[in-house]
Amino acid sequence: MLGEYPIEGRGAAEIAGSVERAVSSGELRPGQVLPPLRELASRLGVNPNTVAAAYRTLRERGVIETAGRRGSRVRPKPATTGRDELRVEVPPGVRDLSTGNPDPVLLPPLGPAFADAAARADRAPVLYGTEPVDPDLARIARAELDADGVPEGPLTVTSGSLDAVERVLAAHLRPGDAVAVEDPGWGSVLDLVPALGLRAVPVGVDDDGPRVEELRAALAAGARALIVTVRAQNPTGASVSASRARELRAVLRAHQDVLLIEDDHGHGFVDLAPHPLAGATAHWAFVRSVSKNYGPDLRVAVLTGDARTVDRVRGRQRLGPGWVSLLLQRAVARLWADGAVDGSVARSYGARRKALTDALARRGVTAFGRSGMNVWVPVPDETGAVARLLQSGWAVAPGARFRLDTPPGVRITVSPLAEADIEPLADAVAAAVRPSPARSYG
Repeated sequence: MLGEYPIEGRGAAEIAGSVERAVSSGELRPGQVLPPLRELASRLGVNPNTVAAAYRTLRERGVIETAGRRGSRVRPKPATTGRDELRVEVPPGVRDLSTGNPDPVLLPPLGPAFADAAARADRAPVLYGTEPVDPDLARIARAELDADGVPEGPLTVTSGSLDAVERVLAAHLRPGDAVAVEDPGWGSVLDLVPALGLRAVPVGVDDDGPRVEELRAALAAGARALIVTVRAQNPTGASVSASRARELRAVLRAHQDVLLIEDDHGHGFVDLAPHPLAGATAHWAFVRSVSKNYGPDLRVAVLTGDARTVDRVRGRQRLGPGWVSLLLQRAVARLWADGAVDGSVARSYGARRKALTDALARRGVTAFGRSGMNVWVPVPDETGAVARLLQSGWAVAPGARFRLDTPPGVRITVSPLAEADIEPLADAVAAAVRPSPARSYG
């Protein structure tokens, strides 16, 4: 053990592992400065090149960052701990609006679809060498992608949206590459990017999606990929509008080598049409998952893209899990074909969002929630707002889970809300966040 620093080891891998364990346990805190390279080498009795290699590994894994003469420090949100650690502990009796989960009442019964898929597997078991994509699922998914204007491309299936995003990034990028990400944005993506050794470049978001000038600046600065949420953006509810899509495509066409990844997890529970950017660059991927429609445990997403991207994802998948269970795929195909989730689900979430944002507006509180199941509320003091709401009986998600450069905010998931909850919640939020910031995410 190294004095005030819980770092030990003789080799680069041992030193890097020691730092990661200390970050995970909380012995090294976010923002804490690490010993200078030569000082640590001297204390451990190793060559400075060994420490340099350890620090390089930690940077590539998203655990530490280096700020020139200010030295190396633990990232403010290190990949080792994950943003889910920035959650609120919900005491008994407090309503939990922090999870981002769908309303269980709106999820369809899964039994019939799985019984049908299991009976099919009993008649003809899936064996090695079987085509990895269920043809019924591919047919249904392709028809809906065509209807939504997503360009023609091969299909594959992954274990949810995040699995797809990770596989596409790994197929094209190398550690150190920059990725343009929405800010505020999905916390899991903001964790994943540095965990892959990539560098996140924040792009501001408004109700219509990524801001054009900020994307232009990120690409001009060297970002090699862009990740966009098509609709029901987490945490703001943004949805890429038709006019914004035209502007974004125009910017992207000037950067054909940029990898474009679009996440359409809102398919089926959002009543706004998608406006895809797919095809604006040479390499692109469009992901459509079912977790919000049919339940978070149903880890299935359909991925389409340009031929090279999908081929690389399929090839790497064959070397790992092989394929996503055909039992799951067939159950999803049955649910999709049966219309297990209809427009009433989108209308229900929309009514709850609108009721809450309208109630907050009447109290002079700015709130955003154009689509999906979340509402984003900018606040002057995030920690104070979360604490005051807890005292009032409401748990919300701290914005730090979703922010890079964006000012403070809180995310409220509307799926647990009943009509009778709206006014009491709006009163509590108004009391907790005053004075309300300007009408902007950031």
